[in-house]
Amino acid sequence: MNGRRRSAGFTLLELLVALAIFAVLATMAYTALNAVLNARKEVEKRMVRLAELQTTFMVMERDIEQAVGRAVRDELGDEQPALQGGGVGITVLTLTRTGWRNPLGLARSDLQRVSYGFDNQQLSRAGWSNLDRGPGNVPYTEVLLNGVSAVEVRFLTQDRQWLGYWPPEADGGQQQNTAVLPRAIEISVDADGWGRITRLFRVPG
Repeated sequence: MNGRRRSAGFTLLELLVALAIFAVLATMAYTALNAVLNARKEVEKRMVRLAELQTTFMVMERDIEQAVGRAVRDELGDEQPALQGGGVGITVLTLTRTGWRNPLGLARSDLQRVSYGFDNQQLSRAGWSNLDRGPGNVPYTEVLLNGVSAVEVRFLTQDRQWLGYWPPEADGGQQQNTAVLPRAIEISVDADGWGRITRLFRVPG
C-alpha cells in the first residue's frame, strides 16, 4: 500500500527538473516570438518608408513630365526661367507645369508654379496659386520626405551634356532664353535607411 502511494506522486527533484525544463522552453519560445515581432516591426517600418519614397518620386515625376516652357514673374516683377535649379541653396528645383486639375471650376489657369526645397533633413514641395506672383502670394508647402541627408540634381542639355545647374549660361553675352527646358532631369536623394536613390525623369518636348 505504501509502495503504491509513493509511485503515484512526484518527488521534489522531479518537480524541480520539470520546472527547469519548462522555464528553458518558455525562454526559447519567448525569444523566438520576440524575434518574430521585432522582424515584423522592422518590415512594417521599411514598408512605410518605401511607400514614402515611392510617393515622393511619383509627385516629382508628375511635375517634371508635365513641365512647360512658361517663364513667370516673381514678387518683385523680375522674370524667372520656366525651369531652374541646382547650384547651392535651399531650393532644389522650380518649374512651371501643366495639368493642374480644377474640379471646382475655379477661375484660374491649369498651369502651376511648383518648387522643391531641401532643408533641415526634409524634402518639401511648394506650390503657388498664381503663376505671376504678387507681394501677398504665399505658397502652400507640404513635406514629402523626412530623414533626408542630401539632395542632388543634374540636367541633361539638348546636346546631351550634363549640368549641375539650370538654365545654362548664355553664350557670347546673348540674352538668356528663359523658356528653354532640358531633355531630362536626374535627382538623387540620400534617405535614411535606404542610402542614395537616383531617378531619371524625362522632360516633355
